[in-house]
Amino acid sequence: MGDAREMAAAFEAVQEWATDDFVEEWPQSGERLTKAAALRMGETYEQGSGTSPTFAYKRMLGGGDTFVVEGTIDYGDGVPVSYVGIGEVRDGKVARMTEYFANPFEAPAWRADFVEKMEPVTA
Repeated sequence: MGDAREMAAAFEAVQEWATDDFVEEWPQSGERLTKAAALRMGETYEQGSGTSPTFAYKRMLGGGDTFVVEGTIDYGDGVPVSYVGIGEVRDGKVARMTEYFANPFEAPAWRADFVEKMEPVTA
């Protein structure tokens, strides 16, 4: 289980590890942030959103100039929002992050004959 300090640490990591022309994209909502915008948003996130999200890190994979981070975010309601971030590295710093967020959902009954059930993700 993560804590709110981890979300603050994520914004601090942008300051330290992102290139000056860093871009963060959220395709599901059609939003793009520059490094400066991401830092400004991080300073006011709790006030603006009314939430203190926590992040539970699962794993990081990758090699070369690409990495993937997987985890869950709890926005305070106990719902484990799945998170995947795809990072691109240039000259030892993160130049781009493309991030996806997904709420849990009930699997459709028609797929039952094709799948093996797993434990659902928890926050």
